[in-house]
Amino acid sequence: EMEAIFPYEETPDQLRAIAEVKADMESERPMDRLICGDVGFGKTEVALRAAFKAVSDQRQVMILCPTTILAQQHHTTFSDRFTPFGITVEVLSRFRTDAQQKKALEGFAAGTVDVLVGTHRLLSRDVNPKNLGLVIIDEEQRFGVGHKEQLKNLRESVDVLTLSATPIPRTLQMSLSGVRDMSLITTPPPNRKPVSVHVGEWDEDVVSAAIRREMERGGQVYYVSNRVRTIDDALARVEQAAPEARVGVAHGQMSAKQIEAIMEQFSAGEVDVLIATTIVESGLDNPHTNTLIIEDSQRLGLAQLYQLKGRVGRSSSQAYAYFLFPANKPLTEEATARLEAIGEFTDLGSGMKVAMRDLEIRGAGTLLGAEQSGNMSAVGFDLFASMLAQAVSDARGEAEIAHEEIRVDAAADFFIPEEYMPAADERVLYYRRIAAASTVDDVDRIMNRMKSGYGELPQPAANMCIRARLKALAAECGVESIVQTGGKVVIQPIGAQLKAAVAKHEQASGVLERLRALYFAKSEKYTIPVPQEGLALEIALEAMNALDAVAEDNS
Repeated sequence: EMEAIFPYEETPDQLRAIAEVKADMESERPMDRLICGDVGFGKTEVALRAAFKAVSDQRQVMILCPTTILAQQHHTTFSDRFTPFGITVEVLSRFRTDAQQKKALEGFAAGTVDVLVGTHRLLSRDVNPKNLGLVIIDEEQRFGVGHKEQLKNLRESVDVLTLSATPIPRTLQMSLSGVRDMSLITTPPPNRKPVSVHVGEWDEDVVSAAIRREMERGGQVYYVSNRVRTIDDALARVEQAAPEARVGVAHGQMSAKQIEAIMEQFSAGEVDVLIATTIVESGLDNPHTNTLIIEDSQRLGLAQLYQLKGRVGRSSSQAYAYFLFPANKPLTEEATARLEAIGEFTDLGSGMKVAMRDLEIRGAGTLLGAEQSGNMSAVGFDLFASMLAQAVSDARGEAEIAHEEIRVDAAADFFIPEEYMPAADERVLYYRRIAAASTVDDVDRIMNRMKSGYGELPQPAANMCIRARLKALAAECGVESIVQTGGKVVIQPIGAQLKAAVAKHEQASGVLERLRALYFAKSEKYTIPVPQEGLALEIALEAMNALDAVAEDNS
């Protein structure tokens, strides 16, 4: 009944994320899941349903937000949806009086408050839930490592759901490597248009035209200037660029009442241009605001820029975002890379790509402890990622990658086509099974299972199985490399003992002779010509079967 109140139709990705979260909550292992979805793609609805499920099972929920404004917005959203079902939602923020906060804390401790929304204030020692079951962290990239280390203490016994459009490099790396579970929401809501992006030097004419165009169509503008001490200068620049605009100012050093008043005026359409610091970055939902102008954008991080861009374009109207930088200041290499990325990733659902680019620009950081970004200086990133993947597989009891040290390279496609196996999770499962196949019998079993479930294997999937079989045969023969180079297949090393045994084995020597295999004693290798494109794998398999027969007879 609560889910049916949702005024929009869920996207397929949303439904999948909701199902994965519910399954995690029902499992014996505490949930630690990241929901990665673009701004406005429906992450809050996933959180709502998780919270409702927890409260339905007599558990309490904490919702951690980076800003007071977002905490207020979540309090309103959750209250509207939950109050008809007798669920009590409270908020801790500076918009509340001390008496109201004290009452909320007492209710949370007594169990009469089911859902408590708040900022970092929720991490204080006087917040003592009676029966906490779920912690939701919204916009997790806005919380420091210290806060996350604090939350780790909860993770041993409490479900944790993290929401982010652009996870920080460390969180992303943990999710990609399997240390944390991740659900991706990449399907945009219907009728949503990509934001039109302009990256360039600050120009009064550009700013004036942007504000006037938005006002002409009855919309509003966010103007971001992220320095409180110079925000009055920004106000003067805007007033000069568009004197007819009604302008308001909001920043974190204003009192709670002042911020609340200006945000209410803005929501009511009484302000045309809101000049603000990045306090507007997180989660604000105002469908009438469809132009964003950021001055000094080179000072902001890539995730921040992307989050701010998400404040506009939340309706069917075309939205515009201007990322401006001073004309007289040279940009650093990193700032240039960030602005290039924000200009490049303009499609709907680009949050994951932006986070991946952030990972490239900043490095992944250490997964445990306080260093959030940087390099794995001791071992190098590739080795670290390999060691981490191995540790995760061991911890989960999953099969390792079989014969990782054996190299099989050929000019062919190796993948399971989507049209052959439509379900993504099934494809991933078979990729893992094929990678873990250590014997020829293992490969045969996997192929038979695929054939019985989905029919005859298409060529790219068959190639994957042939490669797995070649690795299994190579391991039995002591071969380390099967590589197509030029018009030949090179198999090595073939020791003198195995070569001598081949000469005595009539059938194997006949096969290699028919394939026109040449043996080079000095480099201990066979080279076999490939008469036409696409036959390299079949030729290599025929040769390896012959060598395996020799090795078996010898043993």
